[in-house]
Amino acid sequence: MHAPSDAELTEHGMAATGTGRLLVLACGALAREILALIRVNGWDHVDLHCLPAILHNYPNKITGAVREAVIERRDGYEKVFVAYADCGTGGDLEKACAELGVEMIRGPHCYAFFEGLDVFTGRDEIYSFYLTDFLARQFDTFIWRGLKIDRHPELLPMYFGHYRTLVYLAQTDDPALTEKAQAAAEKLGLRFERRFTGYGELASALEAAV
Repeated sequence: MHAPSDAELTEHGMAATGTGRLLVLACGALAREILALIRVNGWDHVDLHCLPAILHNYPNKITGAVREAVIERRDGYEKVFVAYADCGTGGDLEKACAELGVEMIRGPHCYAFFEGLDVFTGRDEIYSFYLTDFLARQFDTFIWRGLKIDRHPELLPMYFGHYRTLVYLAQTDDPALTEKAQAAAEKLGLRFERRFTGYGELASALEAAV
């Protein structure tokens, strides 16, 4: 398998073949990590389809997009697993998954399940802004330009004025990504902290689903 581009990872999909297969329906921001877990574990019966990662910026659209994708793609699969946490849907995604009879990842968002939900909840870091590997890599696209701060610098204190620290939750030991995350912290005027999490509860949730 060739190394997928960012565009391929955002819209990645594989066709189902026969019964006994598992469809993982995921946020595009998790594509690299899920593909790595599929490859390392030899999960040949697992197919991945990712919704656009830009939904990260529009949580009110996530539930509808997930519902539509499950209904459209579930035929031919024995099981569907939704690789999203609540992700700002206010419980709507959990309700939709229950109605559809599919499982999803527990927790409020990917930051929590990467670090471990109990650990994350125990920290109670209301003044911290989080990046994952994906968001460190795509900071300019999804945050700096995505929130239009590049064109309207007056938005910076509105979005980030109450934060004190940028916490980089690293899934991999990649010095280049650490540099990108640190540069993002400087751009936002925040202190920088890096924590190595690996794949956290994403790995265990997928293992349980498989």
